[in-house]
Amino acid sequence: MLVHPHSLTETPEMPPLDQPAPSPDLMSELLLGMRLRGIQYRRIQARPPFGLGFGARPGYAHFHFLATGTATLRTADGTLHDLRSGTAAFLPHAEAHQLLSAADAPVEDIANFSTAPLCDTVCAVDACTCPEAAPDTILFSGCMEFELGGMQSLVRLMPALMLVDALDSRHPGLMPILAAMEHEACAARVGFAGILARLADVVAAVIVRGWVESGCGTATGLVAALREPRLARAILALHRQPGRDWTVAELARESGTSRSVFAERFQATTGVPPLRYATELRMRLASQWLTEDRLPIEAVAGRLGYSSQAAFSRAFKRITGVPPGASRAGVAVGGV
Repeated sequence: MLVHPHSLTETPEMPPLDQPAPSPDLMSELLLGMRLRGIQYRRIQARPPFGLGFGARPGYAHFHFLATGTATLRTADGTLHDLRSGTAAFLPHAEAHQLLSAADAPVEDIANFSTAPLCDTVCAVDACTCPEAAPDTILFSGCMEFELGGMQSLVRLMPALMLVDALDSRHPGLMPILAAMEHEACAARVGFAGILARLADVVAAVIVRGWVESGCGTATGLVAALREPRLARAILALHRQPGRDWTVAELARESGTSRSVFAERFQATTGVPPLRYATELRMRLASQWLTEDRLPIEAVAGRLGYSSQAAFSRAFKRITGVPPGASRAGVAVGGV
């Protein structure tokens, strides 16, 4: 999660960025639209040798917390990561991966193990191959809904794996939370499953916040624009008023530069013209409001400033490839 600053090409009217991270206002705006909620958690106990396979879940995120013992996490590209007790792993793209006692351990899909319900969203999994032996590895794993609202495109820029532990000095606020998770997972007191689920949601949100605070990874596309103070001001204005009928000249005034310089710099940095970005932002929000919040199409159109439902529907289909009704029905939306 360490971020290396990247410089931007200097121009006379828009000086290069001095700081690698987004402004505090823009950072707050990014996190304001975040939705991160566990929909299925497992408390897993195991004893070596073990190999647990987790399938890909497009559109979601995976989370793991190692309460006791050690494990190796193998990502989809085959990279191995050694985990120690107290480590939390967040996989924002929910790619297929494995948790192993050793790199050569045989792997069984986690869905093949029998489960026992602990609460509405948490079940227990006993992955010990030897019933007589006490488990020395306890994991708390989950699948999460993960949305960043209008900034959903940032999710694609996140690394495949983010790791933190109680010794990580970059996240001092996580130490007591991870310690509490370790205690709850091991003690298994009354109500521990629900407490663990809520703590896991908090830890994952803190990991995402740390990534945003550290500058959102490599400075390409939208990330570079977020780091450029003048471009960031225009983007912040767009996100605060997505339903406004913006012009390039108005956005240039928000950034404090000329129309021509703003338009050229915006497209060079983000890869799209300003008004195309504004339309795609509206459609990302529309997709969320239609599918997650279940708002009527007419209400979404009005909220986003369209004079008629028909005009909104044409714009939505042009950007996403499907009409709003299909998006509500769960058809995959592309282009945003």
